[in-house]
Amino acid sequence: MSTMIAFDNTFARLPGVFYARQDPQPVKAPRLVAWNRDLARILGLPPSAGDDFAEVFSGNRVPEGAEPLAQLYSGHQFGQYNPQLGDGRAILLGEVVGSDGIRRDIQLKGAGRTPYSRMGDGRAWLGPVLREYVVSEAMHALGIPTTRALAAVETGEPVVRERVLPGAVLTRVARSHLRVGTFQIFAARGEVESLKRLTDYAIQRHYPEAEGPMGLLRAVRDAQAELIAAWMSVGFIHGVMNTDNSSISGETIDYGPCAFMDSYHPNTVFSSIDRMGRYAYANQPDIAVWNLAQLATALIQQYEDREAMVEEATEIVHAMPGLMQRAWLRRFAAKLGISAPREEDAGLVTDLLTRMAGNQADFTNTFRALGSGREGDQFTDPSAFSAWAEGWRARLEGEPYPEGVRRAANPAFIPRNHRMEEMIEAAVEGDYAPFNRLVEVLARPYEDQPGAADLQRPPLPEEVVPATFCGT
Repeated sequence: MSTMIAFDNTFARLPGVFYARQDPQPVKAPRLVAWNRDLARILGLPPSAGDDFAEVFSGNRVPEGAEPLAQLYSGHQFGQYNPQLGDGRAILLGEVVGSDGIRRDIQLKGAGRTPYSRMGDGRAWLGPVLREYVVSEAMHALGIPTTRALAAVETGEPVVRERVLPGAVLTRVARSHLRVGTFQIFAARGEVESLKRLTDYAIQRHYPEAEGPMGLLRAVRDAQAELIAAWMSVGFIHGVMNTDNSSISGETIDYGPCAFMDSYHPNTVFSSIDRMGRYAYANQPDIAVWNLAQLATALIQQYEDREAMVEEATEIVHAMPGLMQRAWLRRFAAKLGISAPREEDAGLVTDLLTRMAGNQADFTNTFRALGSGREGDQFTDPSAFSAWAEGWRARLEGEPYPEGVRRAANPAFIPRNHRMEEMIEAAVEGDYAPFNRLVEVLARPYEDQPGAADLQRPPLPEEVVPATFCGT
């Protein structure tokens, strides 16, 4: 079956300062282990895939029309500025305009060394590839803006991390791979003309209604505010909210040590490298504001009178917490069955969350159970819930469809860490049944699926996954 891809590349037409031309490095024995039929349909690709797809999406064969390159960027990593990063193990093949009219990048992640690899091998091992495939597709099904996974390919070659592991390549699809760090590197270098060119490109590609750099800043702010509120509403923790992992398009990008909470606690951290809790669940809104401020600092550099723009940029950034709070309240009120939230509903939400944190209540299952009469089962002290519920039920009086609102806002299924680990362990041994099952169930997260009730269960003490790891 043909692997013709209708590339329509624009980033590759930009000057070479933005990237390095780089072909993927071939692998020994590629084998396609996952193919996203839904996304393939949108991209104009066949619903089923053969051996030639494994060749293309492993990097062994560059398809006609592709213009492979590695993008350049910098970024703040855990608050410290790194002056040059870039795609150290990812190759952008090109862009496709889908059947929905949206332009998307097609990128191979784990495709070998690039000029930006530094000391890395440019490869990925199977575990993080499957993790990103499952979690990004789950986020899409949850209705949260995200990059998506088109394919996963085993390479037939080992990758050395703490031990020898099977190699793999993920095909990631995104509205673009422009990041806050993409702007930072040219601002830091004083390359104003490149910064202007990049700003114009980002506006044209993502926010054509935006006027100038400050218009772009407002648009990114609004998109990011909605994104972070969406993360919070499903208990998602990104894990590495560095500026090089902050997408201009407002999509969730770079699923490294990400995780969904089981028991709710605002200070939950999973990332093994986040030793100080910088990117804990409750800190994500503040970090989003901090990242936006770094974008503002970069964008201001293209103005001759930079002092005059500081006030406007500051005003834009300072408005972000209020936008996130309103988006947060709208989403969490819906989780309670409230379709038209009032300002005082924030207290009702935070009271419940406080009681959940004090009673080790499962985040997802508590909200899903609301209205079932079994909500207290999630609490070590069920009276903590019943004391709160009286005020909640009173608030719902007059709400026309609280049950429908709740069910549309509260998923039954999330990618639980212990199930993800089981899936990865099985795949390393050649068993993809757990992976395929997770993909299938998580594609319908808001539906009751009695045959998958085991995937709703929180981990037993011996199943708890206390830390998640970056694939590099």
